[in-house]
Amino acid sequence: MRIMIVSDQYPPMVGGVPTVTQGLAKDLVDRGHQVWVAAPSYGVRDVHRIEHKVHIHRFASFEWPTYEEVRIPFLPILPFRKLLKKADPDIIHIHSPVVLGNIAQILAGNLRIPVIATNHYMPINIIRSLASEPLISKPFVFASYTYLVHFCNRCEYVTAPTTTALDLLYDHGLRAPAQVVSNGVDLRRFTPGEPDERLRQRLNLPQGRPLILSVNRLSLEKRIDVLIDAAAKMAQDAHIVIASTGPAAAELRAQVEQLGLKNRVTFLGYIADADLAPLYRLADVFAIPSEADLQSLTTMEAMACGLPVVAANAYALPELVHHEENGFLFQRGNSKEMAHYLDLLVSDAAPRARMAARSLEIIARHDRSLVLDHWEALYHRLASEFIEAKERKLRQRKHADYLRPKTNRPRMVNASKFAMDQLEE
Repeated sequence: MRIMIVSDQYPPMVGGVPTVTQGLAKDLVDRGHQVWVAAPSYGVRDVHRIEHKVHIHRFASFEWPTYEEVRIPFLPILPFRKLLKKADPDIIHIHSPVVLGNIAQILAGNLRIPVIATNHYMPINIIRSLASEPLISKPFVFASYTYLVHFCNRCEYVTAPTTTALDLLYDHGLRAPAQVVSNGVDLRRFTPGEPDERLRQRLNLPQGRPLILSVNRLSLEKRIDVLIDAAAKMAQDAHIVIASTGPAAAELRAQVEQLGLKNRVTFLGYIADADLAPLYRLADVFAIPSEADLQSLTTMEAMACGLPVVAANAYALPELVHHEENGFLFQRGNSKEMAHYLDLLVSDAAPRARMAARSLEIIARHDRSLVLDHWEALYHRLASEFIEAKERKLRQRKHADYLRPKTNRPRMVNASKFAMDQLEE
C-alpha cells in the first residue's frame, strides 16, 4: 500500500508521539509498503530526506512558545497538496490534529483520500501551567476537546491507544467509527536478560544497590519532581536513574541539588536506542509518576523487560499497571506513598519476581507484530470501503441521470419516421 503518516511531532523531537510515528513508518516499510511522512522542519526551509526507505517531507516551521521542541508549520497548503498528488496515497494516517493534520484532512477530502486519525493528545501536554489555574484550565480543556472531537468526526475512522484515551473522546461527543489500537512494543527487542555490567560502568551507575529507573520526557506534566521527592523520603538505600531529556531538566537537577540527593540520583540524559533495552535490564524497578499519559511506551518497554512498576494512578497507566499484581499505583502527586511502594519492592526480591512475571503476561497482548497486523488490516479495509463507496456513488449518479425526465433532454429525431412524414405530404 501507499501510506502517508502526518504528525506535528517527529524525531529528533523526544517523546512518545515521535517514537510511535517513526516506529510505525519504519515497520510498515519493512513490511513492503511505501511510506511518506509529513512533519515540521527545524527551520524556515522545506526539507525532503529518505531515512530507512521512508520519504520524510519536512515543512518550514517555528517553535511553539509554550512548549519547547514542539514546532508549528507555516501553513504549507500548496506544497502539501503537491506532495499528496505526487505520492497518491491509499490512506492518510494523522497523528496530531493541529496544523499539518488539519491541512491533510482538508486536502484529503478534496482529493478523495480516506483519513484515519489516532489521538495522542491531552490539553495538559500543551500548556502544563493551566493545570493550576482552574478558571483558565476548564475553558481551555473544553475548547481543546471540542476542536479535537470536531476534527475526529470529520475522519473516516478514529483510533486511540487505550480505552481511557478513547473514552475521553466519547465523553466529548465522538461519533466517528472508532476503536482501541495499542501503540505496541517490540517483544523481540525488549525482553528480560542478564545485566550488562559494561553498560553499568560506562553510565557510572553504582553496583550493589537497587536501581529504580525512570525513562520519560523531562517536562513538567511527567512529574519527575514527585519521584525526586520520593527518593528523599525512602528508607532503603536505592539509587534513582532518570533517563531522557526535556525542558524541565535544569529545574529537576536543581531540585536534586536542593534536597542533597546528588549521591542518590543520576541523570543520564538522552539514551541511544541500542542502550535502551540493556538499561531496563540493569534496573530492579520502573517508576512513572506522570499525570499525562494516554498509554506509555516506556512503561510497556520496562514491563517487556520483566520489571515491576510503581506508577501514578492517573489516566491510562492503570490499564498497564494492575495494583498489587505487576506493581503498585499511588495517588497522583503523593511522593510519600510512592516512596512507600518503592521501598517495598527494593527491599524484597520475592514480590519483585512475582510482579515481574505478571508484567510479562500483561504486556504479551501489546506485541508490536500483532499491532502491525491490525494496522494493515484496518488500512486495507478503509481503502477498499472508500473505493467501493466512490464506485457506488458513481453508479447512483449514472442511474439518476438515466431516470431524469426526458423533457429536459435535447429532442432526438427519428430518421425513418421523418422520411415517411415527407412521403405522406
